[in-house]
Amino acid sequence: MTSTSTAGATPPYARETWRTLEPYHGAVYFSPEAQARYGELGSAGQAAYFASRSAALGPAPAELTAATFYNFNPVAVHAALPAAWDAAPPAAFLAARLRGIDATLRRVLGADITSERLRRAAELARRAAEAARPLLHGRPLFAAHAALPWPDEPHLVLWHAQTLLREFRGDGHVQALLAAGLNGIEALVTHAATGAVAAETLRTTRSWAPQEWARAADGLRERGWLTDEAEPALTSEGRERRAAVERVTDRLAAVPYTTLGPDACEELRDLVRPYSLALAQDLMPWAVERLGRSL
Repeated sequence: MTSTSTAGATPPYARETWRTLEPYHGAVYFSPEAQARYGELGSAGQAAYFASRSAALGPAPAELTAATFYNFNPVAVHAALPAAWDAAPPAAFLAARLRGIDATLRRVLGADITSERLRRAAELARRAAEAARPLLHGRPLFAAHAALPWPDEPHLVLWHAQTLLREFRGDGHVQALLAAGLNGIEALVTHAATGAVAAETLRTTRSWAPQEWARAADGLRERGWLTDEAEPALTSEGRERRAAVERVTDRLAAVPYTTLGPDACEELRDLVRPYSLALAQDLMPWAVERLGRSL
């Protein structure tokens, strides 16, 4: 019997499965079809992102969305909410999001959306996502999305399953960051210092000003996380602390995958990998090389 405990070491296949499936969910944030649907509701850009992703919470105030999204500048969230709810109710954003990703998946995957391969992938991913359902405590975004009805068609079942798995992991990641003493902008600065993503990309997409970023970096230097260079790297202590955050995140996210088991996770990765790559090539061409290595 597979244990559902979050204690102990995390098998590598759990993180690998999340990485392989993540572009299938993440496509919605780059989908021109989804953006067009949000535009019909009078929302665009970052405001549409905040509204569409937080809509599962209901007409959430900016404070709740900022708390759950964590590393975005709260000023940007307040600029979007609650104004978006004046334009359209959360249910309209949820419907627009689902219609948008449906159109994107149909365009990019074509006839594959009716294949036995995709149906099997949806079955496995749903099984993994439903294994997380008893673990709602402390996971507000996951709980809100888990309360939504399942779509009927396999390509959307797979997308919704990965949405749940992504928010399940994300809520746990916030807990790990808090336990490590990192606020939202500090989490971004340490992530940039790993070299995984450019600092300017993280700063601008999360709406932080250069001076705010610099203050956060100075504070992290004083606490021993960062080196003294103009473009800082993690110190040896910082690398270990950041690695510890990832270990805790992996442990808190493991249950869906350990419940599924290593063989089924390997099958799921093999099934979804070509879909994730196709979506990345179409919507995120700048990240294809990096994604390809991690898939």
